[in-house]
Amino acid sequence: MNYSAYQDLKVRSLEPGILEIVMGEEGRLAVATANAHAEMARIWLDVDRDPDCRVAILRGAGKGFSAGGDLAMVEEVTRDFAVRARVWREARDLVYNMINCSKIVVSAMHGPAVGAGLVAGLLADISIAARNARLIDGHTRLGVAAGDHAAIVWPLLCGMAKAKYYLLTCEQMSGEEAERLGLVSLTCDEAELQAKALDVARRIAAGAQTAIRWTKYSLNNWLRMAGPTFDASLAFEMLGFTGPEVKEGIASHREKRKPVFPPEPKDF
Repeated sequence: MNYSAYQDLKVRSLEPGILEIVMGEEGRLAVATANAHAEMARIWLDVDRDPDCRVAILRGAGKGFSAGGDLAMVEEVTRDFAVRARVWREARDLVYNMINCSKIVVSAMHGPAVGAGLVAGLLADISIAARNARLIDGHTRLGVAAGDHAAIVWPLLCGMAKAKYYLLTCEQMSGEEAERLGLVSLTCDEAELQAKALDVARRIAAGAQTAIRWTKYSLNNWLRMAGPTFDASLAFEMLGFTGPEVKEGIASHREKRKPVFPPEPKDF
């Protein structure tokens, strides 16, 4: 499989059967630009078709796992219907392509984990977070519904009560807390993160591949059953990009202040 067309994602074979996908550049946080967002949705189709891949490890370069969406792209989504439709399709494809990818995905999260990176990190079959990682779903802080992956997987992983608390408040969660709640599979010290992910990948790559992939397919039927819930959440997120709250959310991010959202319509 030729991955040379990817620009924002760095893809390489670590060893036979194990592929590494790296977001961002060394020394910088990975920001989901328009191109990076598209690549994150598409990569899982190629991983699925790659005859040499048994396990894919997803990690972030530099200061963290992922920094969320580029504000310039977010602003474009609010203004342009065609861009909004494209981003909706990519966000949908990212989730469903990961669910339907036959190969096993292991994520290794450190530092901030936000946005499309967090989507992939939590939808990975085995999610590993550094104890001091900071997981944040900031949709409602931006002024849009928690679409992306939240409604399809958070209640299943950590329960409805905790899912509502963290998704409604946008409170950040450490990797240690995420493991305690069941949101991630494992946690470890940041210095051990890459070695831990590789160890897990090696154990899975050495296993019975047909049995492993059919087990993944069966378990992911829980996520497929939640497909209508995900579709609704993503539709509401896109609808929110047309409203007044996201404008204040973007402005407050740019000005590094708390948002002051407008009152809701009287007939809401």
